Amino acid sequence: MAASIVVFGSLNMDLMVRVTRAPRAGETMRGLGFLTNPGGKGANQAVACARQGASVAMVGCVGEDDFGEALRHALAADGVDVANVRSVEGSTGVAVVMVDAEGENRITLVPGANESVKADGETLAGEFLLLQCEVPMSEVVLAAGIMHARGAIVVLNPAPVCQLPDELWSLVDIIVMNEIEAAELTGLPVSDPANAAIAASSVRQRGPSTAIVTLGGQGVVLADEDGCRHFPAMDVQVVDTTAAGDTFIGAMCAARAAGRSMDAAVMRGIQAATICVTRPGAQASIPYLHEMAGP
Repeated sequence: MAASIVVFGSLNMDLMVRVTRAPRAGETMRGLGFLTNPGGKGANQAVACARQGASVAMVGCVGEDDFGEALRHALAADGVDVANVRSVEGSTGVAVVMVDAEGENRITLVPGANESVKADGETLAGEFLLLQCEVPMSEVVLAAGIMHARGAIVVLNPAPVCQLPDELWSLVDIIVMNEIEAAELTGLPVSDPANAAIAASSVRQRGPSTAIVTLGGQGVVLADEDGCRHFPAMDVQVVDTTAAGDTFIGAMCAARAAGRSMDAAVMRGIQAATICVTRPGAQASIPYLHEMAGP
């Protein structure tokens, strides 16, 4: 039986270094700690969906190396279907993540095997499709077209931010952006809920019926056929923001797949992301369903 959510995207091994601050050019600093953690925006979102109780399948590529084996094992341990995670020649994707004392991260990505992922009708089947931009854009567009034609709900997280092909916009039902991505895609300033609402409404005019802008500590703005709404963030001590956006998206999609309203799904995503930022690491920080308040 097909999973309710299929994630077409990246799998990376995150190499995380904790620092007091980012070093200046030419400067060498002593780090505070090091962590190797499964990551990649696609894999993170798949794990976030699965830990919220959704049936999830991952479509992607890893290298024929120890990192690739570890990533497949980690996904399978969370109940994600990895039958369509292929092993290819070369190295698995890696992300070097630097996290400062404020919990803010700076990430350098080497895509590796993620460049080899292919979209086809045999590996893509589900009610929801989650997409990001860490795999070739031509394959993202192809995957969106396949699933759109089948009546699936296509969710796009345009990260890392890039120029999106015109044909992709009409294939996307829900787009989830942070403030940087929303500003880049619209050319508008995005720094608070008011101008995030303007940007979200602008994005809706390009095709997606629902546009969401995540604003970190300022919460989330949702724009759909019912208008624009602002959902405030929850106040917590931030340890590490790595995977917070992926956690929000996964929890939100899992809630929608379970039949919750869009507003309820956004609030679910905020709750999951709030737990995520209180912990270090990528997939290690993503909460499980039993940790969430409410049913």
